[in-house]
Amino acid sequence: MTESGFHLRTMQSADREEVTRLIFHSTNRYYESIGRTAIFKGDELTPVDMFDVYERIDSGASLVAVDDESGQIIGSCFVHPRETHFSLGIMNAHADHFGRGVARTLLAEIIRRAQAEGKPVRLVSSCFNLDSYSLYTRAGFVPFATFQDMFLEVPETGLPHPTPNNIVTRPATLDDAVAMAKLEREIAGISRVDDYRHFIRNEDSLWQMSVVESPDGNGLDGFLASCGSTALNMIGPGVTRTQDQAAALFYDQLNQQRGRTPVLLAPVSCGALVRQLYAWGARNCEMHVAQSHGPAQTPAGVIVPTFLPETG
Repeated sequence: MTESGFHLRTMQSADREEVTRLIFHSTNRYYESIGRTAIFKGDELTPVDMFDVYERIDSGASLVAVDDESGQIIGSCFVHPRETHFSLGIMNAHADHFGRGVARTLLAEIIRRAQAEGKPVRLVSSCFNLDSYSLYTRAGFVPFATFQDMFLEVPETGLPHPTPNNIVTRPATLDDAVAMAKLEREIAGISRVDDYRHFIRNEDSLWQMSVVESPDGNGLDGFLASCGSTALNMIGPGVTRTQDQAAALFYDQLNQQRGRTPVLLAPVSCGALVRQLYAWGARNCEMHVAQSHGPAQTPAGVIVPTFLPETG
């Protein structure tokens, strides 16, 4: 038995149901502990899309903490190595094992791996969960952008509003992936080409993605995805040069989720965009902050993070 009584190992496909149940119970227990309703509805396997998406994109990258005595998984974290950085996805520790340093040990290992490759680690964490916020900032993470979480009930017939700003959007194609990478490097300092291709291929039937072309036809001025997962029905990720372009892409992607209530993260600094979302009926539900362990570029446009896979 190790000194701490648990060890870390790579997450495996056989862990699918155990990790999903851990996510379901630990996340819901946290939200209920602060007087809010459970995030995940339905049965224990509702969040299984989270496991499946990370397994499909980054098989063998994520971690679990295993109790030495029982063999039970008592902690998990999705890890997403990208060409410019490591992204840290949802981290969970079993409620019966709080105080053993599970989350702290997982985080330290992820930082170690990223530093070995000379890359920063990035994440987006809830401002409501001060325990997790403190975990990250104590480890050296520094906030660089803040977002207001909003949800919007999209009618079955779509948004009863005109297309904003007369900005034309179109569905993304695989030929757009290189231009997406170039644009996101310019605006956010990161790149994740495999993610873009995963969304566009849509092999798991969860994704929609659209783009705004540059007026001169040379590249893109914005892109935005949405996820139709039962557990995480969200708009994002994406980036745009302007708030008007972001509004046009939000409009397009919200209408891809007709009859549903997707969540989106809007930068608090983008007042015009937030007002447009309010005008469509969006309501606030939480706040999140983007943090980085290592250098992070100040956004040079609008950035829209998401949780599947974690934008970082």
